[in-house]
Amino acid sequence: MATHFLGDTAVLLGRSLRHITRSVDTIITTTITPIAMMLLFVYVLGGAIDTGSVSYVNYLLPGILLITIASGIAYTALRLFLDMKGGIFERFQSMPIARSSVLWAHVLTSLVANAISLVVVVLVALLMGFRSGAGVLAWLAVAGILILFTLALTWIAVIPGLTAKSVDGAGGFAYPLIFLPFISSAFVPTDTMPGPVRAFADNQPVTSIVNAVRALFAQQPVGTDIWTALAWCVGILIVAYIFANNAYRRRIS
Repeated sequence: MATHFLGDTAVLLGRSLRHITRSVDTIITTTITPIAMMLLFVYVLGGAIDTGSVSYVNYLLPGILLITIASGIAYTALRLFLDMKGGIFERFQSMPIARSSVLWAHVLTSLVANAISLVVVVLVALLMGFRSGAGVLAWLAVAGILILFTLALTWIAVIPGLTAKSVDGAGGFAYPLIFLPFISSAFVPTDTMPGPVRAFADNQPVTSIVNAVRALFAQQPVGTDIWTALAWCVGILIVAYIFANNAYRRRIS
C-alpha cells in the first residue's frame, strides 16, 4: 500500500512540476517579485532604516524568504482549484490510485517549487552583499524552519483550493499572508512601532520565525524565538492539515 501511494504521488508530482515550468506567470510571481522587493528595500529604502551594526540586506533577508513562500503557496491553491474544476479529480477517482496521493502531490510540488525559489532569492542576496558565518547546523536549522513554514502555509492553501467558488477566491487568500511580514520585525525593528501595532507585531508568528532565522544567520543566541517559531509552525501545520483533509473527504464523498 505504501509503495502504491509513493509511486502514485511521484507520478502526480512530476505532472504538477511540469505545469509550473510552463507557467511564466508562476515563475515571475514566486521568484522575481520577492527579488524586486528586496532590491527596492535595500537600495531605495534601506538607507533610512536603522538596523544598528547589521547590514540591511542581512536584516531583511529572513522576511523576504517568508514572503517568497507566501507568494508561492497561492499557486498551490490555484492549481488545486483548477484541477477540481477541470474534472481531474473525478478522473483520478475512477483510476486505481491512492486518493491521498492527489493532495500530497500538490503539497510536495509546493515544497519543491518554494525550495527552488528560496535558493534563487538567497543567491541574489549574496550578490547584494548578504553574508553569514553560520555553520552547517545553523543552515540546516534555517532550512528546517522554512520547510515547516512552507508545509504549514501549503496545507492552509489546500483549504481554499478545495472550497473556493472562483479562481480569485482560490488565490486571493494569500494576500493577508504576504502582508503579514510587513507588520513584524521583518523590515524594521518592532520597537520603532506605535504601541498597539508593536504588541501585534511582537506576538504574531512571523516575528518569531524571522527573529530565529536572523539569529541563526548571524550566529547569535536564538533564545526562545526558535521554540516559539517551531510551535507556531507545527501548530498551524496540524490544524491546517486536519481542516484540509476534512474538506477533501467532503469533496470526494
